[in-house]
Amino acid sequence: MIKIKIPNNNIPERRYIIGILFNEFLGLDFIIEVGSSDYEITLPNKKQLIIEDTFFNKYHQDLEYLKLENIPKDIYKLDIFARSFFMLTRWEEYVNKNRDSHNRFPATESLAYKQGFLDRPIVNEELEKLKKRLLELDGSLKFKKREFEFILTHDVDIAYKYGNKISMLKELVIDLVKRKSIKLFFYNLNIQIKYLLKLEKDPFDTYDYLMDLSEKVGVKSYFFLHSSSDTKQDINNDKYIKKIVDKIKKRGHFLGYHPAYNAYNHLKLFIQDKEKIEDIIEDKLTFGRAHFLRFEVPTTWQIWENAKMEWDSSLSYADREGFRCGICYPYSVFNILTRKKLNLKERPLIVMEGSFTTYQPNIKPEDMEIKIKKLIDEVKKYNGEFVFLWHNSNFNGAWGNNFGYLYNKVLNENTLSN
Repeated sequence: MIKIKIPNNNIPERRYIIGILFNEFLGLDFIIEVGSSDYEITLPNKKQLIIEDTFFNKYHQDLEYLKLENIPKDIYKLDIFARSFFMLTRWEEYVNKNRDSHNRFPATESLAYKQGFLDRPIVNEELEKLKKRLLELDGSLKFKKREFEFILTHDVDIAYKYGNKISMLKELVIDLVKRKSIKLFFYNLNIQIKYLLKLEKDPFDTYDYLMDLSEKVGVKSYFFLHSSSDTKQDINNDKYIKKIVDKIKKRGHFLGYHPAYNAYNHLKLFIQDKEKIEDIIEDKLTFGRAHFLRFEVPTTWQIWENAKMEWDSSLSYADREGFRCGICYPYSVFNILTRKKLNLKERPLIVMEGSFTTYQPNIKPEDMEIKIKKLIDEVKKYNGEFVFLWHNSNFNGAWGNNFGYLYNKVLNENTLSN
């Protein structure tokens, strides 16, 4: 059994991060004792590893560290425990109050973006260094084995495009008047004609296509259903949506929850819409992702915990792809205010196609592919989870025709070859 002695301050925070690193990530059992000036790790063969405390020892009062001025100027000057705690708990987002138009903490405000490591899972990097040091001291240690996984997810913001002929006419008017695009007008007119003649499906009805691709590479898709609070498509009375649900369930893929826009800090709304969708799918919802990736530390995690959700996958920045939490493994989350580890797990989202197409509109398809491939390669280094979001509605339309093929290409080149 490994014994870890810790200083007598910030004990809940220290216990949490030690448990995540040693148990959840490395698969090692340990006991914690209080009564040292640094992190004193004694291995089963009695050899020791001392890791200097470079952060928490400066703040002896409870939550004293939780201030804007305490965000590190250089992440690498923190010890591995403080550095990992900083990335996994997202406490910088609590003390830094800058937000975008959707009240989200933007990537450009993060230390990871400012110091240029958003495209690297730095917690994984440090974890590998720790493993190496531990093995050098005790070669008998056995670590948790992992395999690379592709987690394919689809936020169903809008289940179908054409509700009726009026909505189709509105689309064409918007193309001409608002977008001032003759090209887009004729593009959408062509799609509408084919749809009306029953030559093609509704443009957003890509469910079979997505499931076919997933099954081809040996995985199942996660479809996160959006609540009716934000859309005119009433999930409770819509026969089309019920058919989609039945199709997904029959093929053995997964149904999750995509809460309303304002549910990220509203427990009653979160539970209300969750129960509506559960009635439709005739099953419990235990995982999902926040709409618009709206997330508030630690409120959102606590809401998901209180609603008895098992895992969330909201933690990617809307405006940039990459490792918001610095890790490509799922992990139990921590409420920095109550100072308690929650049962809820986070499965960090690595890439959302909208981070490119909406927030980097001038990006070329080939550059988008290069960036995604680089992130996949990073995840593969650590046998982690590459959580990928591509909306069902983003395979057709203004940009989908140019970028949509990338989803198929990325899957085939990075799963079949693995």
